[in-house]
Amino acid sequence: MARFLLKSAVHVFFLRGEEVLLLRRANTGYADGQYSVPAGHLEGGETVRAAAIREAAEETGLQLDEAQVKVVGVMHRKSDDERIDFFVAVTEWPGEPHNAEPEKCDDLRWFPLAALPENTIPYVRQALANVAAGRWFDEFGWEDI
Repeated sequence: MARFLLKSAVHVFFLRGEEVLLLRRANTGYADGQYSVPAGHLEGGETVRAAAIREAAEETGLQLDEAQVKVVGVMHRKSDDERIDFFVAVTEWPGEPHNAEPEKCDDLRWFPLAALPENTIPYVRQALANVAAGRWFDEFGWEDI
């Protein structure tokens, strides 16, 4: 019998004071029209921090190094499938973020953590709340099972 394998992704919280950088997804086929943070799947042979650095560069044009990337949370999430999501925080970076993937994102801007857009992806909203509350681990989406 084959072992069950979980998909894993990394989400990058760029934090500037009391603000977070959000992007609105477009033309991706998943959660289009909703706000999220720079994120993507881990590739084989890639660490969580390396994936965060890659995704940050691909989506915002920012070049990070591992010392700037702090793992702040993990979420075991159930939606259409089952996943493990890693959340990292970055509070210092060189340069200014810009929309480096306009074919997948139609808005990139700073929002107050206390006033996220209503159309923020629910598990991302929860993960941001977890970080603010000092919760390192959460399970999300299992209550509907």
